[in-house]
Amino acid sequence: MTINIRQCTFEDLYKLQELSSETFNETFKHQNSPENMNAYLEKAFNLKQLEKELSNVFSQFYFVYFHNEIAGYLKINTNDAQSEEMDDDSLEIERIYIKSKFQKLGLGKHLLDKAVELAIAKNKKIIWLGVWEKNENAIAFYKRMGFVQTGIHSFYMGDEEQTDFIMRKTLI
Repeated sequence: MTINIRQCTFEDLYKLQELSSETFNETFKHQNSPENMNAYLEKAFNLKQLEKELSNVFSQFYFVYFHNEIAGYLKINTNDAQSEEMDDDSLEIERIYIKSKFQKLGLGKHLLDKAVELAIAKNKKIIWLGVWEKNENAIAFYKRMGFVQTGIHSFYMGDEEQTDFIMRKTLI
């Protein structure tokens, strides 16, 4: 099994946009209205927004490849790029998304391990993320990986307010 992880660059902008929309849509379209899905996809994954995120020195994107085919991606944030106010010892995993045909191959764990590796390299003591309360598979995965729920925050899918669990893991 060949798995590679590579940091995204500006040259990857269109691939990132396509992958972001595809994986988010695959993951959440069955539980949200088409109107709210389209509104979110247009807001979160338009080229200008993704270019802004790629330009932020406190955010990084990584593609994961399975047998040389792009299978998913990771987005991490530190410092002011975090989506919630956290201390300087924290690293946020904002996104881990895997194409449906590549799920259950351990790629999410590879991306999570990459996030932990990056957190340690950046001298972060806490890694955290927000996960939709209805995303039971992801919640179970994060619990298996040592994350615990420490709070909640609001996430807007179009005009619908949803609840994300805040989950944290302390790095030793």
